[in-house]
Amino acid sequence: MNGLSLIDALFDGMDNACCAAAPSVDVRETDGAYILDMDLPGRNENDIELTLKEGVLSIASAGQKKPEERAAADDMQWLVRERRHGGFSRSFTLPDDIDGNAVSAVFKNGVLTVTIPRRKEARLEKKIAIQAA
Repeated sequence: MNGLSLIDALFDGMDNACCAAAPSVDVRETDGAYILDMDLPGRNENDIELTLKEGVLSIASAGQKKPEERAAADDMQWLVRERRHGGFSRSFTLPDDIDGNAVSAVFKNGVLTVTIPRRKEARLEKKIAIQAA
């Protein structure tokens, strides 16, 4: 099983069209960390709330993203409006081997990168002696 499992109960049982509302996320694993990259175009670091509580990492908008309003003539109407506005929230259940005190986040060019270090002692392999009965 993947060490980092996504909690998207809100979207369970719905068709894939609903998931376009949630920001896209890539998750990588290295020997030393889990790294999460989330696309957040049009936002900045002040628009995002990042929390870690009881092994769950939550990323949410700090407020509603307002639609871009343009001066419109009286006879103007929208023909297509696909760009998403409003808030979002994503949560990830983290494995037991993380170092919660060392989690860091960087926001650059519309991408939030969260680095979740892994504790070395949790990754060590230990041989267990078997005794005869």
